[in-house]
Amino acid sequence: MTKKTLTVRPLDERTDAPALQKRGRGWAISDKRLDAIHDQARRNRMTPSPAQTLLSEKLTEANLGKYKLTSQQVIGSAIVDFACNPLKIAVSIDEGGDPALIARRDKSLEAVGVLLLRFPAARVLEEADAVVAEIVAAMKARYEDRGRARKQHYQTQGAPRR
Repeated sequence: MTKKTLTVRPLDERTDAPALQKRGRGWAISDKRLDAIHDQARRNRMTPSPAQTLLSEKLTEANLGKYKLTSQQVIGSAIVDFACNPLKIAVSIDEGGDPALIARRDKSLEAVGVLLLRFPAARVLEEADAVVAEIVAAMKARYEDRGRARKQHYQTQGAPRR
């Protein structure tokens, strides 16, 4: 039995976002791979790093209104540390890893409209309150952008049908 190794294609080789399909919950991912990703996210939730634990505590204390950030969220084939699906915001804590793989994941998330906030683990541990303030500011800005887009849509299309 031979082992297969994972190779990462260069960033410039793939310029467009993957088309959403009807399998893999909207992404072109097999059910077996998707189950493995969800299992990995579950294991990550059970054994968080010190930076993830601290940021989770600080986010719980913060006033996020009706929105919340869920930990170890699966988006496509990526696992992000925290995500708010309605606002399409993801937070990732840098704790090492393959830079090419990280850059490719970030590019695919941004291509589908997810705003990715990335923070080094050392900064989260040293300045947790400042990191939370940046996350809350980004969430408020995203909420206001959605409100402006909604108003503009209603002005051009008319009132929604009921």
